[in-house]
Amino acid sequence: MTQTVRQETAIAEHGLIGDLQTAALVTTDGSIDWFCCPRFDSPSVFGALLDDERGGRFRIRPADPGYTAKQMYLPDTAVLVTRFFTEDGMGQVVDFMPPTGATATDNHRIVRIVQCVRGSMTFEIDVEPRFDYGRHPHHLEMSENGAVFAANGQKLTLHVVREPDDERLLQAFGDGDGHATLPLVAGQTRGVVLESAADGPPREIRPADIKALFDETVSYWRNWLAQSTYRGRWREDIQRSAITLKLMTYAPTGGIVAAPTAALPEQVGGERNWDYRYTWVRDASFSIFALMRLGFHDEAAQFGRWLGDRIRERMGSDSGPLNIMYRIDGSSDLKEDSLDHWRGYRGSAPVRIGNGAAEQLQLDIYGEAMDSIFAGVMGGLPLANQGWTAVSHVLDWLADNWDQDEEGIWETRGGRQPFTYGRVMCWVAFDRGIRLATEKALPAPLERWTAARDAIYRQVMEQGFHESRHAFVQHYNTDVLDASLLRMPTVGMIDGRDPLWLSTMQAMDGELVTDSLVYRYDPEASPDGLRGSEGTFSLCSFAYVDALTRSDRVDDARLAFEKMLTYGNHVGLYSEEIALTGEQIGNFPQAFTHLQLIDAALTLDAALDGRPPR
Repeated sequence: MTQTVRQETAIAEHGLIGDLQTAALVTTDGSIDWFCCPRFDSPSVFGALLDDERGGRFRIRPADPGYTAKQMYLPDTAVLVTRFFTEDGMGQVVDFMPPTGATATDNHRIVRIVQCVRGSMTFEIDVEPRFDYGRHPHHLEMSENGAVFAANGQKLTLHVVREPDDERLLQAFGDGDGHATLPLVAGQTRGVVLESAADGPPREIRPADIKALFDETVSYWRNWLAQSTYRGRWREDIQRSAITLKLMTYAPTGGIVAAPTAALPEQVGGERNWDYRYTWVRDASFSIFALMRLGFHDEAAQFGRWLGDRIRERMGSDSGPLNIMYRIDGSSDLKEDSLDHWRGYRGSAPVRIGNGAAEQLQLDIYGEAMDSIFAGVMGGLPLANQGWTAVSHVLDWLADNWDQDEEGIWETRGGRQPFTYGRVMCWVAFDRGIRLATEKALPAPLERWTAARDAIYRQVMEQGFHESRHAFVQHYNTDVLDASLLRMPTVGMIDGRDPLWLSTMQAMDGELVTDSLVYRYDPEASPDGLRGSEGTFSLCSFAYVDALTRSDRVDDARLAFEKMLTYGNHVGLYSEEIALTGEQIGNFPQAFTHLQLIDAALTLDAALDGRPPR
């Protein structure tokens, strides 16, 4: 007898909601199948995204199996609307999480407003939590106004939204899970609120109270977005990317997670399944730079403080001033483990949590950090004496350590090499430090820093450029191309019209680019210590647009950008990679991709308006 294995909902069939301390993914059929609580990097409560049978979910959908569904964001907000259509009527579920404050809390709310807009519709509600990645069984306590799901000291409280004369909503429960039906006619609004660490038992909530909470949340997002100074051609795409970056920001510290998910595969069925729910210095620095370019300065100031704290923690350390990544609170315990009881997204195992790459040496992070600090200070943010002392410490350490082998930007596990991109970003670190010292008349060993900067430049030009390939290559001991180097003209290491760069672009066009999509590198030509292949990297594809623009190939850049927009999902979100089929794969949504979309659009906008790129 053949056993049927249920398949997880496609990665692209999700929208994202969040409250600036954690986030949830909502499928196009109304199911929350990924939610970690109380933080981004906490164990999951709903994890059907990684195991449809054992992961757990919170689903609201029509009882009529013949429905069709569409999903959208309420304009200029992070409020997600899933609309259902049947022969009898049209209804919708409105999902949001009221933003939390800047103080870390275990209390979080998922609000699910259920409405019948036309005709009539009966909804089914299924609440099936699986605490601690499904490793802890839970028990259920039911009351007239809702239910409490509890396991291992953690609890979720379900509050019912109804009018006083409504019949009891929660009618059927079994095996510790919640199941209910909700018949509605046009104009009726009901729903549920799922709350972690609730103060007290389930309570009855009126639709008017939920409407007030909805209005407050909408107002928060629209007021935040009003700070944007962007008025260019792709305003809606840019604003959605900005909101997505904000949703991935942990408000108490300013750290930005690389993605709110873990273990989504870079190749379906493969082993490249990493946990991205942490703050990479690189990704967060780039994200802050992108937000600053749009006019969002508070996020830059807060991240600057977070980064300064990390540097000061390691003052005097022999292993360098920074790790490549941290937990969102700044701690560095990211021990990697596998969830062997989960099958993984479409059978992609192992399901990894934690990240063993945290201790790698990746020298490029100092360039990205310095670039964001420089941009912030030049944009008007203060640089206190304590901050300059930390910056000086980083550059003094780097002057002694830049010329060594490292693991590189892609966290390969095939051994250290003299990666060209790492050298380029070390050059950026010294260049921005020298500029800061000069512009602000700050004390610095300028002669030493300048000597290091110039030595890196000469080394990259002499050893990073491969004569027979006519291109800059991944590292000095190979002829393999690497899309990370698309950022060379962006950071100012080389002019985009330099013959060395134009021939590099020509080489990449022939080997790494397919229909505007860009591969990171060829893993067969440059073994990275892992089995299998991968899709094209979306951040590289947007970086390609930026590089084309700076190479005076503006028409090519615009076409590539417009093509990339067709690969976004139905609400404008992007995962890490695009498979050959056009399917989104990898962790979702990915901050790196959305920040690079912003950068590419701003550079292309300037070129189309006849302005020089920044």
